[in-house]
Amino acid sequence: MSVPTASVPARRREGRVRRPVLYALASLGLLVMATPFLWMALSAFKTRQDLTASPPVWIPSQWTLRNFGELLQQLDMPRYFMNSLVVAVLVTACNLLFCSMLGYALAKLDFAGRSKVFGVVLAALMVPGNLLILPLYVLMSRLGLIDTYAGLVLPFAAGAFGVFLMRQFMKSVPDELLEAARIDGAGEWYIFWRIVLPLVKPALATLTIFTFLGSWNNFVWPLVATNDPGKYTLPVALATFANDPNRTVAGGNGMLMAGSLLVVLPVLVVFVVLQRHFTQGIATAGLK
Repeated sequence: MSVPTASVPARRREGRVRRPVLYALASLGLLVMATPFLWMALSAFKTRQDLTASPPVWIPSQWTLRNFGELLQQLDMPRYFMNSLVVAVLVTACNLLFCSMLGYALAKLDFAGRSKVFGVVLAALMVPGNLLILPLYVLMSRLGLIDTYAGLVLPFAAGAFGVFLMRQFMKSVPDELLEAARIDGAGEWYIFWRIVLPLVKPALATLTIFTFLGSWNNFVWPLVATNDPGKYTLPVALATFANDPNRTVAGGNGMLMAGSLLVVLPVLVVFVVLQRHFTQGIATAGLK
């Protein structure tokens, strides 16, 4: 059925009208989401006078690094930063390994109960994470892993979302390619490591960002699983500092903004490094 030629210019004019409107709405949404981050970033460099000014001051009248210096004096930021970094890196590495291995098995290996295992993965996606805190705490306590890095990492070493994501991407890898490798004598580990993983780099980048972001910002589990302040992660340390009645209000708020900025920076670095693969993974996710 042919489209009337008279309607084509009308549709083009309608598209030219809609496009600026969509761009304006997208820009407005971006501004709304970015405003809290901009306020936090600018406040980290404000003096106490600017922090308590009325009406609020957006641009610091005098840029200062005093908030960062006072924060380093009152909090052992290098230790907390290293705790968060170690936990986030280990959780991300474990998810990349275990989720990709299970995703490969569910997508490309034929074994008894494969559909049932995948059904369990889908069911796990529907369980709220907060419901698992109590049984996880009991399990880690009985294993003697409270106040340890292992106790912070093991409960999140593999996630249902990561397994589902990797399985969906790996299903797009041609079976003929894998069969040709098997005919040439390649083992399953070689096929997985040298053939499949290079073809699913966008999925690995996407999983890296989501897992690192979730682990880095995780607050509830590190708060529950750590009693020793020396094992606190950055979010827990900052929350403890925010509730400290001994800190001054003005200076404390500036230090909180500086600490929050330090928490956000590693996530931004990871996203910038993996942005190209992450965008490709999101754009092609619907095709898997």
